[in-house]
Amino acid sequence: MSISDLYGSGEHLRNLGHFASIVHLAAVDGAINAEEQIALERFARKLNISEDEFKKVLENPAIFPIHPNNTYQGRLERLYDLFTIIFSDHQIDDEEIYLLKRYVIGLGFSSVLAETIIKRSIQIFSGKINFEDYQYLVDKK
Repeated sequence: MSISDLYGSGEHLRNLGHFASIVHLAAVDGAINAEEQIALERFARKLNISEDEFKKVLENPAIFPIHPNNTYQGRLERLYDLFTIIFSDHQIDDEEIYLLKRYVIGLGFSSVLAETIIKRSIQIFSGKINFEDYQYLVDKK
């Protein structure tokens, strides 16, 4: 048995930590609802999380460490996933914002940039963007 069999690949460990963060955020406002469960199952497939790993993460997501992505785009993709699960119930609460800030900083963003990214992402995901941003998104090719 090789070491990678024992510990998994680096990419898989990053995906497992990311998935655990998603589960943690989904559960922070109480029980995971049906929409969140569907989204979690989709993310598990996307991230190649096994059924056993899925169950372990659901039992205690806090034991899995965050493994930051090396690229800015990769880190934004991770944040996009998180905002997708948070807004699956069409709202965001203070506990979710608190955990998001910790996660964004854990990904390697400064505290100031974390707040800016979170504020901007909430505007985008809640549909409260200004006209200039709307126009930019519509005109983007």
